[in-house]
Amino acid sequence: MTEPLDNGADAAPEELPVVAPRLRDLRRRAGLTLETAARRVGLSPAHLSRLETGRRQPSLPMLLSLARTYATTVSDLLGETAPELQPVFRGSDAEPSEAGGWTYWPMGGPGRAMQALRVFVPPHDGQAGLVRVHPGEEWLYVLKGRLRLTLGETVQLLDPGDAAHFDSLTPHRIADAAGSGTEILFVHTLMQSGATELCLGGNRRGL
Repeated sequence: MTEPLDNGADAAPEELPVVAPRLRDLRRRAGLTLETAARRVGLSPAHLSRLETGRRQPSLPMLLSLARTYATTVSDLLGETAPELQPVFRGSDAEPSEAGGWTYWPMGGPGRAMQALRVFVPPHDGQAGLVRVHPGEEWLYVLKGRLRLTLGETVQLLDPGDAAHFDSLTPHRIADAAGSGTEILFVHTLMQSGATELCLGGNRRGL
């Protein structure tokens, strides 16, 4: 559910104006060139440049990948910062955001080693065929619908109440299997590591 790979197609822009300057600022703070950052995220430099200048808007999987590369959270990328770390996060405080057809609700604040989200995986998602590989761990729990989880060569169908916990170095992808969208709880570790460059090379393909 992370590290989306560049498919080269242009998408209709969405209203996420804060993302472009934030992406550029985070990359420069990390001391990364456009080429190095793009390689770590699994995008072409031209695609990342379009994201940084607002000519292209990232999908939710791409936001997750960018957040991990810059050791931050999707909420922080979108400017949804909290004044301090809070142990309790109220559901009524979770403002939904949409990117690339995916809808997510942050279920925790920034500044943590993990990020928790409630996510709606849309049917007929154009990103569903993308294989993702990166350091860290992921945990997900199906709330509604039916989820197709591909781990390596294995495909699992998860129903409400089912969960999965796996090493993110295992090539993986998630997709709706219900035909009407699937809602999940999703937790992933935030890691910034050059090892990402070694993991993405052989996975620029769909399963």
